[in-house]
Amino acid sequence: MKRYDLRHLHEDFYGRMVELIDSDLKDGEVGIFLFEIGDFSPIQKSADVIKEQGHELMNSLKFNEVDWTIVVKKKAK
Repeated sequence: MKRYDLRHLHEDFYGRMVELIDSDLKDGEVGIFLFEIGDFSPIQKSADVIKEQGHELMNSLKFNEVDWTIVVKKKAK
């Protein structure tokens, strides 16, 4: 399990998240991604991006007032 803080990317974290899943996680490994929620649209979009990439969104929860955490399991391609 690896943790990634993408808050510094603000609403532009999707590409980096996919890159980290593809290059830094092994098949079956879990990654925890922390990002800023802003207007809440990144929550649904992050779930959609994970699904489009063929991975499993295991959990999605509010971390604090401005941050969100998703837990993703990398699936073999």
